[in-house]
Amino acid sequence: MPPTEIPELKDYSSDSLDSFFSVILAQFDQDAAGADTVDALEQLRIRWIGRKQGLLTRVGEVLKDAPPETRREVGKRFNALKSNIEARLNLDVVLAPAPEESIDITLPGARRALGAEHPLIRTMNEIVRVFAAMGYSVGLGPEVETDYYNFESLNFPPGHPARDTQDTLVIVNQERKPLRERLLMRTHTSPVQIHTMEQQPPPLRIVIPGKVHRNDAADATHSPIFHQVEGLCVDTNITVSDLKGTLDHAMKAFFGASVKTRFFPSFFPFTEPSADVQISCIFCGGRGCRKCKQSGWIELLGCGMVDPAVFALAARQQPAYDAKKISGFAFGMGVERIAMMKYGIGDIGQFYSGDMRFLEQFR
Repeated sequence: MPPTEIPELKDYSSDSLDSFFSVILAQFDQDAAGADTVDALEQLRIRWIGRKQGLLTRVGEVLKDAPPETRREVGKRFNALKSNIEARLNLDVVLAPAPEESIDITLPGARRALGAEHPLIRTMNEIVRVFAAMGYSVGLGPEVETDYYNFESLNFPPGHPARDTQDTLVIVNQERKPLRERLLMRTHTSPVQIHTMEQQPPPLRIVIPGKVHRNDAADATHSPIFHQVEGLCVDTNITVSDLKGTLDHAMKAFFGASVKTRFFPSFFPFTEPSADVQISCIFCGGRGCRKCKQSGWIELLGCGMVDPAVFALAARQQPAYDAKKISGFAFGMGVERIAMMKYGIGDIGQFYSGDMRFLEQFR
């Protein structure tokens, strides 16, 4: 590479500075044109921006005697030159081919290892697919809700004892708001049912997967954060037989055709009548084992016919929900409980531990 001389700077006028910096940049272009390997580019980098003997260092020494009134302009031009050269050197080093480098395009590429669905997400998606096959669409909603949508619109009036069964996580600084407007972390995905009924007239068939929050102490079977899948069906002449047939088909589709279901009376504020659903034990086939406490049955979800009071509240926004003309059923199940059963998991905390040894089992 031929020696490069710093041009003479006669004065610090604008024209003189233009000529000075143009000559330096042209000299760099000439040097860079011959640097076509990684080694040559490294020598070019040392020659121009080396800390002690680099040409830019020498340029800076020439400019240090600039009069005070021109130093700002001189410094600005010098920094622009330095930034231009450094950027081009870094880019050229990245793009330069290594000595004798070649690419064999017949070799297989390096593939990134594919991950797998988390067991909770997998279970939730499997449940949703079962109901999607029956014509249900998916409904989603916010995790932060108002007291009205989480409780009151679902027939949990203020002071209702059923509120005490759901230890609610309330957003701070809500005391000055009216009770129905106070924000909280939803305790179930049921508010999505009300939002959907206010927005869509019947017929309606939705399944609602999502995360919910309750102030529960963490143990082997409880977590303050967990997941639910709920469903709602509204139309004319919907009966308990439709409810039982739908859930019996869903349980068989999910756990196998040999599974049986049975229904026991229960209580939920937003359904009447209400029922708990049990399935025959998938571990012992109903004969009785430790998993089912020798009963042959496992309680899995709750359901019921939608209470007319819920339809009355929805009808304020959507008059088509007239309880005298339509009826419907709702159901809900815990995803963690079903996943623990399906995969034989004994501690709910393993879902949230982030332990790769546990999660890699589900690839």
